[in-house]
Amino acid sequence: MSVRNAEFQIISALQTNRTKRSQEKEVFVEGTEPIKQLLTAGWKITRILFRENSALSFWAKEVIQNQKDALVYEVKDELYLELSEKENPSELIVTAKIKNQFDLSGLSKEVSFLPKEKPFYLLFDRPSDYGNFGTLLRSADAFLVDIVFVIGHSIDVYDPKVIRSSLGSLFHTKLVFVSNFEALHRFVDSEKKRSGLKVIGTDSSGEFDLRDTSITSPILLVLGNEKKGMSVQLQSLCDQRVRIPMFGVVNSLNVSCAGSILLWEVTKGRVDPKTNEF
Repeated sequence: MSVRNAEFQIISALQTNRTKRSQEKEVFVEGTEPIKQLLTAGWKITRILFRENSALSFWAKEVIQNQKDALVYEVKDELYLELSEKENPSELIVTAKIKNQFDLSGLSKEVSFLPKEKPFYLLFDRPSDYGNFGTLLRSADAFLVDIVFVIGHSIDVYDPKVIRSSLGSLFHTKLVFVSNFEALHRFVDSEKKRSGLKVIGTDSSGEFDLRDTSITSPILLVLGNEKKGMSVQLQSLCDQRVRIPMFGVVNSLNVSCAGSILLWEVTKGRVDPKTNEF
């Protein structure tokens, strides 16, 4: 089926417009690996696009064949190139329904959403860089973070740039959006009583050196904004603020690098070195 003008406008808006993604609760996805991860995570594909007269791979044909409810469009070259964000466009572009998204205020209704014991949480304060957030999602997936929280005005976490930089890790991530600090405070208090949660923040001027600090679950790791660091409110929520020792001239790390180091520090304390299991 050739793509109709109205549909093309919707797909284009899902690619570029945060408000449209929020209204439709859909994402725009390009690239073989992100699409594979999207399918593995069980997200529902709504549209599949491919280039007119293109020779599709067995994988692409299988995706089209298996997605019975998706609208399938054969798109003229110039339109496909207009949509694609890659120098060498992928053979498929898809849109899909968002899942695994919660607001903190509604989390109490989803008890099964929370890990039963030793929770491993990550909170990012007002993320402002697509690449940093996507990279952190890859690390959160690699080190088995249970939930990623986002607080404050931030980038759109469903932007194609985040999906691309996360290599599809976004689709496996339980995301919780925190609308206000009071709700977060109540959640932390509840989790401290339930699981013994500790709140650890990272800061280049933190009072504790990571080398002298044991961080393991149950834990909430707090990462500050790339430029402004942690808000004063979040600092007050932390039981400890740790600094990562550095020995070069520059005295701070990119937030995705700092976050990945801390995530590994937590994970290595959870894994049995003999069995590689928790």
